Amino acid sequence: MNKFLAMEVFVQVVDTGGFTRAAENMKLPKATVSTLIQSLEGSLSVKLLNRTTRHVSVTAEGAAYYERCMRILSEVREAEDCVSQTRGSPAGRLRIDAPTGLASEVIIPALPDFLERYPDIRLELGCSDRQVDLVEEGVDCAIRGGRRLTDSSLIARRVGTMHYTTCASPAYLKRHGRPMHPNDLVHHSCVNYFSARSGKMFDWYFKKDGEKIQVALSSHIALSDSYAYTAAGLAGLGIVQMADFLMAPMLKDGRLVSILDDWTNEPLPIHVVYPQNRHLSAKVRVFVEWVAQLFLNHATMR
Repeated sequence: MNKFLAMEVFVQVVDTGGFTRAAENMKLPKATVSTLIQSLEGSLSVKLLNRTTRHVSVTAEGAAYYERCMRILSEVREAEDCVSQTRGSPAGRLRIDAPTGLASEVIIPALPDFLERYPDIRLELGCSDRQVDLVEEGVDCAIRGGRRLTDSSLIARRVGTMHYTTCASPAYLKRHGRPMHPNDLVHHSCVNYFSARSGKMFDWYFKKDGEKIQVALSSHIALSDSYAYTAAGLAGLGIVQMADFLMAPMLKDGRLVSILDDWTNEPLPIHVVYPQNRHLSAKVRVFVEWVAQLFLNHATMR
């Protein structure tokens, strides 16, 4: 038995709550994962996991062993990273998750620079407006926007700011007129955005001369994907509040028109998040530094 591999497999099973997901994350046959766990338990003469047909849970002995395994694996990865840094080229698979619009409009166009700098990194970029479970889905780090990050198991580093503009299509404004104050929005059709994970609708925020207004709007349509949300605004379905990096080209060519220009929309902090019980590897560190510089240099993300 490869004891180190068995420890890695055991940690994955505990983190993901099952043999199937652990096998997928490690790209191993499920039978190999099961055999390694059995061999590990046999060598230790102790039961590490309770198994049923639907669920896997860790025993008290397994929980104690898990903590030791995490410590050992972290030290091994740190040693590997030191060697990687010495030869100047972080290497290996790096799985990132980012919102669809941000990935498509800002990150992907700049990736040739990142991959040229770090040719030994194999980047896997998941693009979705759904909030993924980093541990369960084997994601190294994710880019998220939010004033409050609710998952206390994650470490967050702020890397930028997302600015918003309220706008509508010329056809909509011609039919319904232009609101002059945020409170006027209750008399208009507005397109809402909701969390794909929780279903929560996002309020709109405005401020001017020290006055702050938070507006919760009812609407005939709500969407959970940034590109679908953009399409709704272009179709004249109502007023939208969009991130500047998505909206700027459409304002420039007149497909959308900004409104309430004397009111500032509350900006949204952007963070890179990663599990706190995982060592921050060299490849994750260089990506975090790179994306922070990317956002700093981007006119709409500062």
